[in-house]
Amino acid sequence: MELFAVPDVPEVGPGDDLAAVVRERVDLREDDVVCVASTVISKAEGRQADLSEFPAGPRAREIAANLEAATGEEKDPRFAQAVLEESVELLTESPFLLTETRFGHVGVNAGIDRSNVPDHDLLLLPKRPSESAERIRAGLPADRVVVTDTCGRPFRHGQRGVAIGWAGTRASRDWRGETDREGRELGVTVENVVDELAAAANLLAGEGAGGTPVVVVRDFEWGDHGGSDEHFRDAGTDFVRQALRGWEYDG
Repeated sequence: MELFAVPDVPEVGPGDDLAAVVRERVDLREDDVVCVASTVISKAEGRQADLSEFPAGPRAREIAANLEAATGEEKDPRFAQAVLEESVELLTESPFLLTETRFGHVGVNAGIDRSNVPDHDLLLLPKRPSESAERIRAGLPADRVVVTDTCGRPFRHGQRGVAIGWAGTRASRDWRGETDREGRELGVTVENVVDELAAAANLLAGEGAGGTPVVVVRDFEWGDHGGSDEHFRDAGTDFVRQALRGWEYDG
């Protein structure tokens, strides 16, 4: 398996055809996996926004005041309002906002980005990333697309690439029922492949001003395994989320 970044991707704006951008710069194979950063998809889909579009309500002002008290840093209540409007659940209010987005992803600040957004204050995540992936896939000779983002993880320092949408592939590879080298049957191993592909792609895409938001994974083979599209845990089986609902930050 090998990975390479698509070179010379220009600054993307509303209405741009991302599939055409990729096709013009690299010869794709049918079994390639094209990993596309959510930032360029959001830009192409017009998800740029300004803080003035989010006049703060009482709840947002309360959240911003609590964050200021907890962190000692000034917080704009309009940003808190944007996070609220992009979320279906606020899991933690302090010392940071951890939310569930409308498509099921749990992350800080509803995944709203404030970097690399020319002429705007904010960049919101795509509304429905898997639908975005399907649209891009329809314009490519490659048959698999993964939409990537970066976020932190519980119990770990730092951020890593994760998948927030995908098309043409299953999300998870199921090893249950297969055996290890000792002949023992595997009972719980379900491998989140789209997250692993996103993390690998992020090593090349990087952060900051690199300008390489599209990475091609070549010669990845699924193998003779089952699969599923289970990716985001539902609230009923997410025990960490359940615990967070009853947790309060004590400073």
